[in-house]
Amino acid sequence: MRDTFKHQGLRQQLVNVLKNKGITDASVLAAIGKIPRHLFMDSSFLDHAYQDKAFPIAADQTISQPYTVAFQTELMQVNRGDKVLEIGTGSGYQTAVLCEIGAKVYSIERQQELFKKTSKFLPKLGYRAKKLIFGDGYKGLVEQAPFKSIIVTAGAPFVPKPLLAQLEIGGRLVIPVGDKVQTMTLFVRKGPTEFDKTEFGEFRFVPLLEDKN
Repeated sequence: MRDTFKHQGLRQQLVNVLKNKGITDASVLAAIGKIPRHLFMDSSFLDHAYQDKAFPIAADQTISQPYTVAFQTELMQVNRGDKVLEIGTGSGYQTAVLCEIGAKVYSIERQQELFKKTSKFLPKLGYRAKKLIFGDGYKGLVEQAPFKSIIVTAGAPFVPKPLLAQLEIGGRLVIPVGDKVQTMTLFVRKGPTEFDKTEFGEFRFVPLLEDKN
């Protein structure tokens, strides 16, 4: 697991690309500039690791485009020490970004192959989530609620009500909603049953699947 000067230089170029695309959160940019994304990908894709593109990983999933990771993380407005829930651990790259910023991360993955791989891999890089869970992300994690923010990293055909219910007042849910193409959507909890909703254009994600366990 090597991280060379070349990799570090390519990461800085990627950070500049993200800045040019409108990402401004310094902690998000610093995390992407530090995390060795190439180690989250199969070796055959190493040359592509610092391009602003999504790429296939195991179990028919993808590692999200860096811009998408940065955009979603920026919408979460994460501060050090925030308790956050991630639905869809995947490769663990988004998890690492949240850990690097200083969040207390709980992450749920429903693909057993990915769950096992990522659970072993993240600690080797020094990224320790509070808890990685094998389970159904649609249900959230009620025993650890409420959360300061929740991020969904796969396309959801609808907004799961348990996720809204598990936000603290003022908390933020960032979720791509739709079938073939998703609309990035932010919900901010204003009261027990009151939420502000804002939409941020179209993105493409692999689908969020339920009841696989």
